[in-house]
Amino acid sequence: MTPLDDPGRPYHGVHDDAGVATAECGIVMLDGPNGVAVAMTPAAARATGEGLMAAALLAEAQGGEG
Repeated sequence: MTPLDDPGRPYHGVHDDAGVATAECGIVMLDGPNGVAVAMTPAAARATGEGLMAAALLAEAQGGEG
């Protein structure tokens, strides 16, 4: 069992499946795991994407699985 699978660990429930982003009527929709759905303006979606990329690079450098 990895630490991410252990229910007693703080990061239990971490998903390895990606969310799906679509654009509709000038709004960006993000559908994620467990029914998570978020509607964002294009500016908010761009900032979120940039933040996710930066955090992903940092997590990989910390030894996170790709």
